[in-house]
Amino acid sequence: MQFTRIEYAVLLAGAFVLYWALARARVLRMLVLLAASYIFYGFWDWRYLALIVGSSALDYYVGAAIANSDEERRRKRLLLVSLVGNLGLLAAFKYFNFFADSAQALLSQLGVEIARAHLDVALPVGISFYTFQSMSYTIDIYRRELQPAQNPLNFLVFVAFFPQLVAGPIVRAREFLPQLESEPAIDRGTAGRAFFLIAIGLVKKNVIADLLAVNLVDRVFDTPLRYTSLEQLMGVYGYAFQIYCDFSAYTDIAMGSALLFGLKLPQNFDSPYRAASLREFWHRWHISLSSWLRDYLYIPLGGSHKSSARTYVNLTATMLLGGLWHGADWKFVIWGALHGLGLAFTRAFQRLRPEAKPLGGVARVLAMIVTFHFVCLAWIFFRAKSFDHAWQLLGGLFTFSGGAANITPLIWTMLGLALVTHLLPDRIVDGAREILAEMPAPIQAAVLVLAVLLVRWAGTTEVVPFIYFQF
Repeated sequence: MQFTRIEYAVLLAGAFVLYWALARARVLRMLVLLAASYIFYGFWDWRYLALIVGSSALDYYVGAAIANSDEERRRKRLLLVSLVGNLGLLAAFKYFNFFADSAQALLSQLGVEIARAHLDVALPVGISFYTFQSMSYTIDIYRRELQPAQNPLNFLVFVAFFPQLVAGPIVRAREFLPQLESEPAIDRGTAGRAFFLIAIGLVKKNVIADLLAVNLVDRVFDTPLRYTSLEQLMGVYGYAFQIYCDFSAYTDIAMGSALLFGLKLPQNFDSPYRAASLREFWHRWHISLSSWLRDYLYIPLGGSHKSSARTYVNLTATMLLGGLWHGADWKFVIWGALHGLGLAFTRAFQRLRPEAKPLGGVARVLAMIVTFHFVCLAWIFFRAKSFDHAWQLLGGLFTFSGGAANITPLIWTMLGLALVTHLLPDRIVDGAREILAEMPAPIQAAVLVLAVLLVRWAGTTEVVPFIYFQF
């Protein structure tokens, strides 16, 4: 069920009406959210509802058992049950074929031929998100940083809440469960902010991201040899802005949808291409994942409190696994390795200049440009259909051939619009949101309707799934 389709609007509106009609009955309103979430997920494939219910039940009972035990060995065994259960789901449905095929290829190179082991299963949408979210709950309880949920219904909603279920943000139980346990409230200002986020998300997705995908990015990445160096470069830039507008649009719509129920989701993006270093980029891009990797992987590995060499290894290992989290393909491993090595280099450079002042003025602009192009270089492997296509594109960029005859005025307009909207000062965006929040409800609704009409008029007629649905 796509956020941009009528089915989602019907589900959201129906859940909204029922939720607030039953707002004083806590159990009933939670049942509305849970039913809407399972309908949303079952719309993709009802058979995979068993996975999310199973993951939720496992961590609810394991979390309670950990909290009720004072014996450290038993607590560790229970935590291991949660980790094995959740990672086992990921291994079976997402990674089994990848590792089996990789092992077969390696053995074949060594002259050993074995029969191919392959599971013919589809990847359950959102499995990487909800397993990480559910797993963090038991880890936090084990660390004594969180008390277990007292109500299983609240916990089921925490894991399956439909606006953020399939592509985040990854929510922490300590932030979300208290909201479910408190009495909900909504006013005109909250509704206006919700409509603003949904409207912005629809425009970013359908007008910018999808038009860039259909008219530029897909063509360049599918057949890179047909295009000149400048056209290939514009294709890479186009993908950088497509994936940002696509993914941040999902987050905007998710945050807006959640606000309609009086619930707040964490911010997931903060103008990432304004970053002046790779470290800053990861404080601005997919914030909920980068903070998850930091808290549950990087710091347990030792973080930056070990030797310099160990810190660099920790950074690289964390980003390698972060790349693999995105997909069962070596291109994602390469993407993660590039970011890991880039972060290690950044850390090493900073240690050479510990007293350096924060960059400003021209120096910061130059650092932003360098960081952006490094990120774009890594995006080539992330997006390419294969390594051959990636190398073709990389090679073509440095032939410095031809002009840009295939870059139409529409494409230039979308690239310019993506850049301008990304570089808009925060005060302008925040100001527009607050202006809408103070307007009467009919005007707020009219703005959302205008956004839908703009999408239908200016957006592509092709259905382009959200990029992160594949993860």
